[in-house]
Amino acid sequence: WEESEDGLSYTFTLNEGILCHDGSPFTAEDVKFTIDRAFDPDSASLTQTAWGPIETVEVIDDVTFRVDLASKFGAFIPFLADSFSSMVCDSVDPETFGSTTAIGTGPFKLVEWVKGDTVTLEKNPDYVNFGRPLENPGPPHVDRLLVRTVPEPQTRLAALTTGEVHIAEPPFDDIPAIREAGELEIVVAENTGQNVFWEFTISRPPFDDIRARQAVAYGTDPEMAIDIIYGGLSQREWCPIARGVFGNDQEFCQQFGYEYNPEKATELLAELGYGPDNPLETTMYVWTGGNRHKLAEIFQAQLAQVGIQAAIEIMDIGTMNARVREQNESPDDPSPGTFDMMTWSWYDPDILYALWHSPGAYSGYSTPELDEMLELTRTTIDPEGRLEAVQNVIQYLMENAVHVGLYTPGWEWVFAVRPEVEGFVIGPFLHPQFADVQIKG
Repeated sequence: WEESEDGLSYTFTLNEGILCHDGSPFTAEDVKFTIDRAFDPDSASLTQTAWGPIETVEVIDDVTFRVDLASKFGAFIPFLADSFSSMVCDSVDPETFGSTTAIGTGPFKLVEWVKGDTVTLEKNPDYVNFGRPLENPGPPHVDRLLVRTVPEPQTRLAALTTGEVHIAEPPFDDIPAIREAGELEIVVAENTGQNVFWEFTISRPPFDDIRARQAVAYGTDPEMAIDIIYGGLSQREWCPIARGVFGNDQEFCQQFGYEYNPEKATELLAELGYGPDNPLETTMYVWTGGNRHKLAEIFQAQLAQVGIQAAIEIMDIGTMNARVREQNESPDDPSPGTFDMMTWSWYDPDILYALWHSPGAYSGYSTPELDEMLELTRTTIDPEGRLEAVQNVIQYLMENAVHVGLYTPGWEWVFAVRPEVEGFVIGPFLHPQFADVQIKG
């Protein structure tokens, strides 16, 4: 690609000879179709904001197109490397796409999706690998890939043990025993972009006061909790963006972070009028899976020691997101504000814009000053200048105890693999790669 001097236009040249899953040529028209569809109000794309301030997509010829932006957008090129921007061929049926049909250009093509049960994929015989970090230059070695939903951890482990499935997320409590037995390989994803953090309802007491937010931050010990629950499978995360993402610097973030300090937490609560006979009462929202309920119980016990009585409510992530928004949009609710163990994954620090630029992902914390700072993280495309803009936002969020990092990774990042499976790898940002996979024996 080539970038214009003013940073507002990008001209791309596609590789030739790429075919869609239905055999039609993949051209610049398909790119235009994909991007236009993301901005079509009738499609209600959840990724629209992530594409940035795109104004037009112009097809120059079959393999060349230009994207014009209304303003500079530092996350544009990184976004095009993420699966959220996967290209859709314009031969797809717009009425059924995303529900029963999908036509793209990847190594596998969709055969059937039984919602809540199984996704059946088959090898794309025309696939050519132009960029994935794999040895295989062409189609996958395996003919079919079945992705099954099996919520019960022990059922997954039993299916692995008998050979009914080849790869699965193992029960966390059984990982030490699995490693000791030595039959199954444990594969841990790196650079997932996943970030688990404390987030607060700041529209009403108690967390409209920074001291209450800081008390939670000082009153919890994430390192101890994740060591107990995950062992060496997760790391303490100081930054509002995860390791592997541009702008993540543990030493920089730790300057503004909250070391475990129960005495400081108690002092802050006392300033707010809370004490042994008058604990701060609130509710902690946690989403299901990944032994997060056990983490929550440890955090609950730690907070109780400093004078915070936090009830725990566990729910699926969709419900939790809706509840967090409802809490933020209910300033007159007489009940105490809540806090939550929020989890996001993204490939770029632009996640901070999605979360905190008003109105924000959940109508949460926002200020004109923060909005202005977040705009700079998007419109600054010089790497050094953008890094400074990102770190300014990080410092602001941490000093105001808005986004308090806990740990990374946080969900579905550990896989158990049977011995006959070779070539399974996990790419950056938790993209399992199957094109090299072979089943031996």
